[in-house]
Amino acid sequence: MQRRGLLIILSSPSGAGKSTMTKRLRLWDPTFRFSVSATTRAPRPGEEDGREYYFRSREAFEQMVATGEMLEHAEVFGNFYGSPKGPVVANMESGVDTLFDIDWQGGQQIKQAMGEDVVSIFILPPSMAELERRLRSRGQDSDEVIAGRMSKSLAEISHWAEYDYVLVNDDPDTCEEKLRAILSAERQRRTRQPWLNDFVRGLNKEYGGKS
Repeated sequence: MQRRGLLIILSSPSGAGKSTMTKRLRLWDPTFRFSVSATTRAPRPGEEDGREYYFRSREAFEQMVATGEMLEHAEVFGNFYGSPKGPVVANMESGVDTLFDIDWQGGQQIKQAMGEDVVSIFILPPSMAELERRLRSRGQDSDEVIAGRMSKSLAEISHWAEYDYVLVNDDPDTCEEKLRAILSAERQRRTRQPWLNDFVRGLNKEYGGKS
């Protein structure tokens, strides 16, 4: 009775709690897999191919795009980044759920490619003031960088209506509970249960054999 795995797109502006929710989801269910992106940038010290990224030449990356081996891709600061299709489809067919940490543009490409196998969730902050407070509490960025992040956040939030579900992360425990409820329900969708056809056919056969 194996179901099809989900492709879970989890997006939010920086500071809204996406990373925290992702960690909590993996504690709830360690079978979640992260989608490992491919990139044309050079590996940094300590990075390994297939762990942080699949490191590919520009020619190899472009070939993957041309042959439909990428679910989504984009060029960022002169380097290509994208989500290889093969590992994700293998997870899906094995009943394993894959988490994607991507923006709305990448999410739209994946939804167009994979249709009803995708569940997209956007996490909103309770207020912009709270979002700024969270960014400042990290103590990592200058005022200029924070202002840039806040401006980018408004642009990201403008795409909230393109997601299947939208949650306001005003309390991490409540947000996590809602995420679990969404994913538990999505896992039970009829279209994700390929075994049902044979099961119902068996029920019909069983009843017909006794009548």
